[in-house]
Amino acid sequence: MNTYDSLLATVSAQSGETREVFDPATGELIAEAPVNDVATLEAAIDKAEATQPSWAALSDEERIAYLHKAADAIEAAAEPLAELLSREQGKPLNGPNARFEVGGCVAWTRAAADTPLPVEVIVDDESGYAEMHYRPLGVVGAISPWNWPMMISIWQIAPSLRMGNTVVIKPAETTTLSVLALVAVMNEVLPEGVLNIVPGPGSTVGDALTRSPKISKIMFTGSTPVGKRIIEASAPNVTRLTLELGGNDAGIVLPDVDPAAIAEDLFWGAFINTGQTCAALKRLYVHDSVYDAVVSELAKVAAAVPMGVGLEEQNVLGPLQNRPQFDIVDRLVESAKASGARVVLGGDPDREAAGNFYPTTLVADIDPQQDLVLEEQFGPALPIIRYTDVDEAVRLANALEVGLGASVWSADRDAARKVAARLEAGTVWINSHGGLHPMIPFGGAKQSGYGREFGVMGLKSVAEPQVISG
Repeated sequence: MNTYDSLLATVSAQSGETREVFDPATGELIAEAPVNDVATLEAAIDKAEATQPSWAALSDEERIAYLHKAADAIEAAAEPLAELLSREQGKPLNGPNARFEVGGCVAWTRAAADTPLPVEVIVDDESGYAEMHYRPLGVVGAISPWNWPMMISIWQIAPSLRMGNTVVIKPAETTTLSVLALVAVMNEVLPEGVLNIVPGPGSTVGDALTRSPKISKIMFTGSTPVGKRIIEASAPNVTRLTLELGGNDAGIVLPDVDPAAIAEDLFWGAFINTGQTCAALKRLYVHDSVYDAVVSELAKVAAAVPMGVGLEEQNVLGPLQNRPQFDIVDRLVESAKASGARVVLGGDPDREAAGNFYPTTLVADIDPQQDLVLEEQFGPALPIIRYTDVDEAVRLANALEVGLGASVWSADRDAARKVAARLEAGTVWINSHGGLHPMIPFGGAKQSGYGREFGVMGLKSVAEPQVISG
């Protein structure tokens, strides 16, 4: 049975090049993480390539059974996995955080296993017969981020394995231990060589993974600039890509809302994972007639939500995962202050503290062209913009080059849907923001990437469609 100490011992580096891992809430040294090189990556790719034919030769039912065993193994190790995630990433155990994330790993693995994907009959009439099959691609290269390191890794791993591919995954450099532990638990029940992990720098290991001619598909979640580099690096091999890139999600609050009724959902849409979520609400446009009331009710909710060390059970907001991200949020809020925007709550971090805590921050009466609005802050700071005409709010929401998610808030669902249809985003939520479902496709528009994950579309995205005609 896995414990926190046994898992940490399994994934900590004992020799070779290492990197110190510090708890972002306390500054405490957790362990040494391994740092692999390109030669290690190439060996892992070769192993995955050699294993893939035998994995693909299994029946769909056999691969489904393996995924259920992997889900069971994650569930059995849920508490030590959550503790390690909390210590390394910073997110609290409770709330929509570490325990929630490990539970999501279990749920998404089972969903990927159980989603039916039958042969599709395309034509069956006097003109002929044709059917669509979905074949394995080969080796999938997965590159996961630091904000939801375990769950997003599962979003890449589980469908790939279900469809008969093998996987080589490179975790983010600052959340290496979490993903190493997740993979170690899964590999207790998976055949050797099916799931491989190689931690290392993006500039060397990540770059080599995207350039390898032996990789048939790259799945990446991260920033748009890195996504563009992956497109360039993989182009000579015509590698298939699924890219979930940066977002700066807009929410539009229509004038018919009850501010008190929507305040808590607005808060969690923006501040889940302390704002460190690609599809979090990052700029909120509120009609003038309800603006002051929405700001007031949102501030009441925000002020009551405890932030602190993740292992302390009462906390549901934690630190920023790394200091560079803290500095980005700090810079953007200071820029907003200097522009004359009104800080309703927060905005006063202790920059000398050991942990990367940035207080929950609401910024009102801010110019829509201010940096805090235009740049993705990826932290616990929400700009709230006043508008008087919904056409102008839609124009501002669509003005940026990204379009991952968006939301519309209204007591009239039909009116909200009409506004939602005008927004340029991969997903538009009504009266909520950021909720995901394992059967509902998810992905971005514009420079927030391309390809879809989850459900039937997610399985098809890691497979090669093949028509058999005649």
